[in-house]
Amino acid sequence: MAYDPNRPERPRAEPEIIPPDRGDQANWRRTPWRGNGFEDIRGTHRVYVGRIGPFGIALLLLAVAAIVGILMIAVLGAVLIWIPVLAVAIVLAALFRLFRR
Repeated sequence: MAYDPNRPERPRAEPEIIPPDRGDQANWRRTPWRGNGFEDIRGTHRVYVGRIGPFGIALLLLAVAAIVGILMIAVLGAVLIWIPVLAVAIVLAALFRLFRR
């Protein structure tokens, strides 16, 4: 048989499939970890979603207003920090031009 580099290599050994240990047939369906201890992990759970009432809408708007306020304070603080920096840069530029003559 001639050497063919395009031919795929055959596996050297067959893979061994090891079945899970089911010595105790009564306990093999149980999960080893029980979540928070109140109920089994498996099963159906329902999530109930209610409508937002006027109090909920007011709280939601208050939270949005607080976030927007914090962002505005951060942006205004960044702008206010740059005002003295620009003023010092302008004064230094004027002094350098004055002493250059």
